[in-house]
Amino acid sequence: MTADPAPAPAPCPACGRPATGNFCGACGTCLVARSCAACGASLSARARFCHRCGRPVAPPSGAIRGSLPARERRAWLVAGVLCVGLLALIVLKVIRDARPAAAPDMANPGAVSARETSGSQTAPFAGAGGAPPDISRMTPRERFDRLFNRIMQAADQGDSTTVLRFTPMALGAYAQLDSTDADARYHAAALRIQVGDMPGALALADTILARDPGHLFGYVIRGTVADLQHDTARRRQAQRDFRAHFSAESAARRVEYQEHQPTLDEFRRAADSAAAGNR
Repeated sequence: MTADPAPAPAPCPACGRPATGNFCGACGTCLVARSCAACGASLSARARFCHRCGRPVAPPSGAIRGSLPARERRAWLVAGVLCVGLLALIVLKVIRDARPAAAPDMANPGAVSARETSGSQTAPFAGAGGAPPDISRMTPRERFDRLFNRIMQAADQGDSTTVLRFTPMALGAYAQLDSTDADARYHAAALRIQVGDMPGALALADTILARDPGHLFGYVIRGTVADLQHDTARRRQAQRDFRAHFSAESAARRVEYQEHQPTLDEFRRAADSAAAGNR
């Protein structure tokens, strides 16, 4: 007499794998019928609370406590890996943002101030092959002139990033000057205009004219600010004042006028054109 063949394993109701006995060997789910200890209602293999009375269902004796189906374990594992990766990215970004920005290279080869060589502040920068100067040996005025030239060159090239980056340093160098003249004030006003500080630029124009009445730089600053602010009345007034003092000031042969002759010529042409149009 032959023995009856063993019944084929039934799939686990939790993980779907073939299972025999009282508990699934893969996920630990109870395979025997269960009932609520309080009301006697029949419970499913995965029930954690009684569907009739709501009482928590204690895991059957011998169950693998804390075990999860394989699918759920994989899901939690993937979620954990993603969380760790995201946390690592956040930490790296915080560390990178906390690093101080690199200091601008004030010894920029090719940005040698003319005052360091020929005495002119508007001469072209030296070639890229020039040796960087020793900044520690520069006077405050030389540092200010170097920064001003670099910023103006960047402005001509449309490099607003460099303008905004270096202007605070240049104005800081200006504040450290032992003495200032109309030329230095004019440069500081030009820097303030570059970053949109129009009141600061106008204050410097007022100082120039208070120290040197009739100085053409004061009217150039006022006219430039008025033009940028689309203030036609103030621009025309600055142009009239410029034309009224141009002859006397030109006769004074100030050194700063020679250094900024193209700017003065351009402002004079605009002023003459405006005056001709109003006749």
